[in-house]
Amino acid sequence: MADPKRHWGPTSARRIGTIYDRLGAVIEPKSDLDFDDPFELLVAVVLSAQATDRSVNEATTKLYAVANTPETILALGEDGLKPYIRTIGLYNAKAKNVIALCRQLIAKHGGAVPDTREALQALPGVGRKTANVVLNIAFGQPTIAVDTHVHRVANRLGIAVTTNPDHTEAVLVARTPKRHALHAHHYLILHGRYCCLARKPKCGSCPIADLCPFPDKDTGHS
Repeated sequence: MADPKRHWGPTSARRIGTIYDRLGAVIEPKSDLDFDDPFELLVAVVLSAQATDRSVNEATTKLYAVANTPETILALGEDGLKPYIRTIGLYNAKAKNVIALCRQLIAKHGGAVPDTREALQALPGVGRKTANVVLNIAFGQPTIAVDTHVHRVANRLGIAVTTNPDHTEAVLVARTPKRHALHAHHYLILHGRYCCLARKPKCGSCPIADLCPFPDKDTGHS
């Protein structure tokens, strides 16, 4: 009997749904960042640009023990904040943005993190990807934040054939089944972070290897 999967095109709704179903069965959809509330999440995501989640967690563990609200971090000032985040890349610019972000949250939002894209992206240091992460994790909105992992995985799987994150996001939003819309971001980013690695993907232990058209699969790697 012919294998029905060979008739599934790269953008087939059935194929894409099956990919998400399998990833959902093995991946817990949660952030690797440590946080207790939307504000801690927002600051952590701002700090995570061009940095590892581990380095951010190491820094925020110490920072949040002494200051974890817009008011208390603003009171530290840039010079007081820098020692806590010095081990994170671009810490000077990030300290400036976090302090300005805290000031704006207090002045315009009563110290609360807003739950709209427009308001989030108006905050210093907050771009579309950061806004998507906060909207998704803190407020349960079905957004898809596209970082290097998500962009790589989506293109390797053939779900998207794109060259920039904004286009990748648009394609993923259009092609992700509604039942997976809330957690799609986590499925793709965590699959890319721990299995579908940039240089040496672990194709031998990949739960969706048979559905992946990536030409350089190494099925002997585990």
